[in-house]
Amino acid sequence: MSLQSQIKLFKWISILEGISFLLLLFIAMPLKYIFEMPEMVRQVGMAHGILFIAYVLGGILLIKPMKWSLKQIGIILGCSMLPFGPFYVEKKYL
Repeated sequence: MSLQSQIKLFKWISILEGISFLLLLFIAMPLKYIFEMPEMVRQVGMAHGILFIAYVLGGILLIKPMKWSLKQIGIILGCSMLPFGPFYVEKKYL
């Protein structure tokens, strides 16, 4: 797979991971705890978990080709735990 294809795939994973995290935090969790509807958390949580793993693995695979410094790696992987972090990574580092 070419570097451009890897970057494009990681961009999509980053965007989808960010959206799934926001859905989980701002829609699924309130539905579970305010309206006692836990079904959404199971579905969105599973999708978010898979996308989170794909994001971390994709970031790790791009370390050498993108020549990211240790600081950049920390920011990129740390942003996976912040609600709007993946969008920041997608704009700043890709």
